[in-house]
Amino acid sequence: MPAARLLRLPLPRLFGWLLACVCLLAGQGTQASEYRQLPPASPTALSADWLIHDAARNRLIFYLPGYHQPAHAYYQWVRISRNQLFPLAFAAQPGLSLFLDNRLVFTAQTATTYSLDLARLLPAQLPPGRHLLAVWQPDGSPALASFSGVATVAGTPAAGLPKAAGLALPRLPAPQGQNVYLGFLLLLGLSYGAIRVTYQPGLARIFQIEELFGVSGDQSAFLVKPAFSLLNLLLVLLFALSFGLLLTAIHTDLQSLPLLRQFFNVPESAIVGRVVLYTGIITAFVFGKYLFLSLMAYIFGLQPLVDVQYREFLRTTLLVGLILPLVLLLYLSLNGTFPHTVAWAASTAIGLVLVGTVLRVARTLHRQASLLNLHLFAYLCATEVLPLLVILKLIVFTY
Repeated sequence: MPAARLLRLPLPRLFGWLLACVCLLAGQGTQASEYRQLPPASPTALSADWLIHDAARNRLIFYLPGYHQPAHAYYQWVRISRNQLFPLAFAAQPGLSLFLDNRLVFTAQTATTYSLDLARLLPAQLPPGRHLLAVWQPDGSPALASFSGVATVAGTPAAGLPKAAGLALPRLPAPQGQNVYLGFLLLLGLSYGAIRVTYQPGLARIFQIEELFGVSGDQSAFLVKPAFSLLNLLLVLLFALSFGLLLTAIHTDLQSLPLLRQFFNVPESAIVGRVVLYTGIITAFVFGKYLFLSLMAYIFGLQPLVDVQYREFLRTTLLVGLILPLVLLLYLSLNGTFPHTVAWAASTAIGLVLVGTVLRVARTLHRQASLLNLHLFAYLCATEVLPLLVILKLIVFTY
């Protein structure tokens, strides 16, 4: 149509012509361009967002770590198909359970990292599709940061995943984790060697088996030396590093403690970060015990025993801590062949270190004043026995 004639059309018909031209051009552009639909989200993907139960309103709400208090149970909607794998990896403490639509499908018997196929755990009574996954820890909070999807288990294809909940395979530490542990062990060895060259006389007073069992006649040489010195600081740091490495290797996650998790959020996969965190916590505990002993001695009226008790605790801790790098090396060597045995042996070694330290301190206090005195015995229970039971519960028995 000529432009002059088009301009003489009424206004409604003019808008109609313009609208028809726009639709024609849009249709041609759509045919010329290729239409591609966005790929659907993978049904095996596990979201980083979790839900918690709001008891007041009886509904599920999004869990905000910095806002809500830690809970025992967390929820997430997942889409499961029987002919498609849903691999899942997570770090579990004993008692951690998985539910699908309120049906129990898995319970962790030991503390380790598991890898399983969630599709094979789907009960036969439930049809494929959208289901509510629940993670429940009866005596604490699950390590949500450790939950992730995996394609392989211990280097094997995903098709080799277990077919039943009771056959869930522990996932062995990755090779890069082994390299991190070996690197820390090398650093420990070099540090102990440097300290031995620099502070040989001071080390001779600490690292003597004769003094530990009371055979040496100069048994009290260390007990009259200052507890806070540069040598002791360096040795405590190396002991804390050894202890932190062992706790990280045997999957003892101290971040499951609600108070600690409020201040630190280190992922399960961040091995170096967890080792540094545990090293700082153990170092603070060793030096902070002097303040604790001073306070309890003031309450019980036994201030003269503080220095002797703390120096004996420090000497015994540093001496028995020498076996921790050896235990870690044994764990890394045999974990692939005998995972449960070496994990039990490592936990036993930690228990012996803690119990042996308390027994040695009790023996030294008994030489200063008889433990048959009920007052002194109560003081020993308050300063050594009760903290020992708490630590054993947190580190050995719980995990």
